[in-house]
Amino acid sequence: MSPKNAAIAIVLIAAPIVLASVAPALASSGGSLPWEGPLQQIQESITGPVAGAIALAAVAIAGGMLIFGGELNDFARRLVYVVLVAGILLGATNIVGLFGATGASIGLADERATSIDASGEGEGAHG
Repeated sequence: MSPKNAAIAIVLIAAPIVLASVAPALASSGGSLPWEGPLQQIQESITGPVAGAIALAAVAIAGGMLIFGGELNDFARRLVYVVLVAGILLGATNIVGLFGATGASIGLADERATSIDASGEGEGAHG
């Protein structure tokens, strides 16, 4: 057997063994990292009521600066626009919620409401 064919045979035999031994390691769940808890709290705080307050304050202050700011130089005007856009982005979920748009609500199949009276007849039996 040539060295090239021997190398191919070794790879063809070793590859499935390596892949089979790696699968359990990939399927296992690791422990949570120490910074995941604080980051989760920050994420919940930013998307909650704090976001609405920050967005409202940012939009009000930035709008006031643009209206009553007088002669703002280019850098200050751009900074105010950045604050205005950041306030709108932070409050985007709250703003969309004001218009009644919410996420999809998909119920389970066994939660369907059925209307059957004591006689075992459905809604159509009226008499």
